[in-house]
Amino acid sequence: MLNRRHIRKKVMQSLFELQLTNSQNLDPAYKKLNDSLQNVHNLYALQLQLFTVILQKAQKLNKASQETLLSANKSDKAVRLVNNMFFNHINSSQELAMFIENNKLANWELDDEYASLFLNEILSSEFYQKYTQESSSFEKDRELILFVFKKIIAPNDKLYSYYEDSCISWVDDLPIVNTVILKQLKKMNIAEPLEMVKLYKDAEDKMFARTLLNKVYLNDDELAKYVDEKTPKWDADRIATIDAILMKMAICEFLKFPSIPVKVTINEYLEIAKEYSTKKSSVFINGILDSLSKDFKEANKLQKMGRGLM
Repeated sequence: MLNRRHIRKKVMQSLFELQLTNSQNLDPAYKKLNDSLQNVHNLYALQLQLFTVILQKAQKLNKASQETLLSANKSDKAVRLVNNMFFNHINSSQELAMFIENNKLANWELDDEYASLFLNEILSSEFYQKYTQESSSFEKDRELILFVFKKIIAPNDKLYSYYEDSCISWVDDLPIVNTVILKQLKKMNIAEPLEMVKLYKDAEDKMFARTLLNKVYLNDDELAKYVDEKTPKWDADRIATIDAILMKMAICEFLKFPSIPVKVTINEYLEIAKEYSTKKSSVFINGILDSLSKDFKEANKLQKMGRGLM
């Protein structure tokens, strides 16, 4: 789920907080970094769980209709949703249920109005009206769940605000989580139990965040010196804190991470700078990093392993 760029963003935020607090203790920083990364997985689980709570609301609506014999009201329309193969497949996932329980994610138990809101939007949508008039099929069921996610859940402003109030980092995490879920829905195989997407691609990615934070922090003076040498006419205060952190992280990757190509490092931090700083900052950072990479190469300081890594 997490790509290296998102991991770099989390490390950048941790380094920024360390600098603001002037902390000399890395243990709390490691914990906060780990918690921030774990929160991405929590958000993913909550977004996925929305399908189960919507389905459960529809089931209750259907049951109430049958018990009160209100055959003409809108609850009858929920029958097709209740029988949707993909909603039921997610709802039957033991792995998702265990994750929710183990991480004590009670959001939709405490704030169940979102499930009601989404159910009402689904039942009143033109797409759903057409869906109920067509014959049931595997593909039609997939089309419905994709519609619900892309058009109702993902773009919902109230849900966005809710996540922002619940955990500030979720604002940054939501786009990557939504992309992962959309891909998962498109490829979902209902013949096999639903497995949650793993937080990290592999053990190396899992260690990357902690290692990068550690190496940048412990080598701060050395990394800052390289920036200072390339900006002799600049006072340190004139360089934005975020820009300085991004440059030090990139220089650290140049010198301390032999498996990461120089071009990849530069491109990654330029993209992060565009998101968190200014366009002028990305141009400034690009000039510094490009110049330093050439200096390091000439001085034989780039000990990169593998073909095409220089």
